[in-house]
Amino acid sequence: MTQLDGVFRREWGPVVATIARWSGDLTVAEDAVQEACAQALQTWPAEGVPANPGAWLITVARNRALDRLRRESSRPGKELAAVYEQVSASGGDAELHPVRDDELRMMFTCAHPALDRSSQLALTLRLISGLTVTEIARALLQSDAAVGQRITRAKNKIRQANIPLRVPPPDLLEERTPHVLGCIYSVFTEGYWSTGGPSAIRDELCDEGVRLAGELCALMPDNQDARALAALVLLHDSRRRTRVDEGGALIPLDEQDRSHWDRGRIARGLEQLRLAEGAPGTYLPQAVIAALHATAPTWQHTDWATICLAYDRLAAMTDSPVVRANRALAVGFRDGFGAGLAALDEVADDPRLARTNAVAPIRADLLRRAGRLEEARRWYRIALEGEGSGSEPARAFMRRRLAECAPETPNGQL
Repeated sequence: MTQLDGVFRREWGPVVATIARWSGDLTVAEDAVQEACAQALQTWPAEGVPANPGAWLITVARNRALDRLRRESSRPGKELAAVYEQVSASGGDAELHPVRDDELRMMFTCAHPALDRSSQLALTLRLISGLTVTEIARALLQSDAAVGQRITRAKNKIRQANIPLRVPPPDLLEERTPHVLGCIYSVFTEGYWSTGGPSAIRDELCDEGVRLAGELCALMPDNQDARALAALVLLHDSRRRTRVDEGGALIPLDEQDRSHWDRGRIARGLEQLRLAEGAPGTYLPQAVIAALHATAPTWQHTDWATICLAYDRLAAMTDSPVVRANRALAVGFRDGFGAGLAALDEVADDPRLARTNAVAPIRADLLRRAGRLEEARRWYRIALEGEGSGSEPARAFMRRRLAECAPETPNGQL
């Protein structure tokens, strides 16, 4: 089942995007793909996973969608009759458009201005990226119920307002690009820093984020924010294979084997960063931080002064308490851990941090590095008890740090 779950997660977005483009209906597409996955669960354990599981799912889902559209078209007054006639006549031929990637096309489609930004993001992450409602809720810092309602309302609005499921004309792509950038980064982030589950990293989401960022740069080569996002995900992804050990346990940045970082991805990321010079959005300062880590020869040679400057710019652009909390850790390495704790105190009471659990692990780490182990233990416990405390490997890592902060016994043993 675990193997099949990985296949479904990897293929969900491409298959839903393909069926939605073909059928013109988001709900029909999602339901059809769910039925195809259910049939796969019955068929594949006995017959084996097909050589091309995505093509298998598309074929089954398209048949399911066509059956539903045929049933709906036979009922008087049903608007799906026209859709059924259209898709039956089309034979599934692809529409010619400069956006050739189905998932990227659907991201632009879901960015329709009739939907509010949160609904755009939630709908895209669910339909195209295959994230669960719970995973999306963690990413948006909202409740599961609120996210589920957003997705339902967005799909209803698309249907009721007869919003076409197509990519806008090329001259309107630019205005929808910020949404697409945000979705791609959310997909990559959930893969790179998994917010829950048994694994710290979800490779299929990392790969998808890197691929989509590259596709967007190919589509819009003059968009500097797209270049900055591509740089950011490539530079982060260069360290992916060293972030966990063979048992899946997290390895922090200062303990990673830099000789195993992907130098090809670093080189590509730095080239994208060069092309992103002057980008107005938030991805550029984040990419600068990632580049400084990726190019530092050792942990001890990290340029914390420049990293703090990049955080200052990012904080000024976003007014994000999470950014300021992470900046406090960088300040600790630049000016001393007492200074880092003071910087963290300036933001710790921000009510926007209530659902993030961002402060506790940072405070615990600063206290541990400052040698204040009793206080560090208390904050590691708070971090472990906090809402959204992360994947199981992330929790195991905090338990490891908690154990490292335990007082020594008189005979020198822990």
